Amino acid sequence: MSPGNLLREKVAIVTGAGSGIGAASALRFADEGARVLVADIRGHKAEQTAADIADRGGVSSPFTVNVADAESVAGMVAACIDEFGRLDVLFNNAGTLRPGTAVELSLADWDLVMAVNVRSVFLGAKYAVPHMQAQGGGSIISTASISGLHGDGGAVVYAASKAAVINLTRALSTDHAPAGIRVNAICPGTIETPPVQRMMADPDVLERNLRAHTLGRLGRPEEIANVAVWLASDEASFVTGEAIVVDGGLRAQSPLGRIADPRPSHLRE
Repeated sequence: MSPGNLLREKVAIVTGAGSGIGAASALRFADEGARVLVADIRGHKAEQTAADIADRGGVSSPFTVNVADAESVAGMVAACIDEFGRLDVLFNNAGTLRPGTAVELSLADWDLVMAVNVRSVFLGAKYAVPHMQAQGGGSIISTASISGLHGDGGAVVYAASKAAVINLTRALSTDHAPAGIRVNAICPGTIETPPVQRMMADPDVLERNLRAHTLGRLGRPEEIANVAVWLASDEASFVTGEAIVVDGGLRAQSPLGRIADPRPSHLRE
């Protein structure tokens, strides 16, 4: 998909925009004509993405945010309104992961992941919806995961948090559809973000992931950004309450593999 004007005259907030899916999405949103508040807990990373947008002729402003903190999220939305005068798209992309089973995981890590991954979506809606409602509508998008659709081993809080994001998306879409606000989630497979690249440094882990995706490769941040742009645009005007899977065929493939011998019965041993 080449850059164009899908988001012309729209204003967007992208959280977790300092790297990975967030950075790719902020850049793509700007390429499509949106003015973007580039938000990340790492202020210097937000500034770098904003500088990259400027280098491509786009318009953005960096903002340092803690998406788990109500005051910080309220300040982010207020800064967007002050800077750009409106808010059309909120992309709740920021997230975190702490591995472990229920026995292994600390209470502090459970609370942290649920706050960053789930409370952030609630807070984003809490402060963004009134502005969107006043202007006649908008689009809220959240990064969930295929981990919210099945049980991954050793990732109990991440799986629980992403499942919560998916159903929170449905509930928000139901509540705010009368105001013209669409709410959707994206469920990526394994995407080549910095944390995933560190995990894939183990050749065995990489090989298992490549085999799990029927396309035979990992996804790229830009491929998630493409879906986010579409959901943010008027081309998705009849899409709400959905959790769109973008996983290179990972969930389509049975772990059993091929279960039938294609040869005629008289040729089988």
